[in-house]
Amino acid sequence: MLPFVSVTIVQNSILAPVFRRPLNPEAVAEGEKILSAALSKTESFWLDDNRPFLLGENQPSIADLILVCDIMQVKLVGETDWNRLLGPYKKVQQWIENTRNATNPHFDELHKVLKELKEKLQN
Repeated sequence: MLPFVSVTIVQNSILAPVFRRPLNPEAVAEGEKILSAALSKTESFWLDDNRPFLLGENQPSIADLILVCDIMQVKLVGETDWNRLLGPYKKVQQWIENTRNATNPHFDELHKVLKELKEKLQN
């Protein structure tokens, strides 16, 4: 369903020039379409009943960690796209925050690398 869809978006947008490949807006659009459908399903099925995590437990599972980390890659393409793609999914946003809070400081340490990569790519 969702794992690695974000990679398609990131690879075909901001990372393409790094690997001397042309930007591929069609692949990005398709990736965004799949991501949106997956986020919708995640929100309506897996996060139904205001469960804090995918399996309904009080702590994140490996599934939560994998999927949240995959979604977080979208931040590489920028806050505008992040807000556009994740904005409609309030339960997903809360789930990401729940996962972040449950796994900190490790979550923030890991995602600091993404922030540094984003800054390098912008320069």
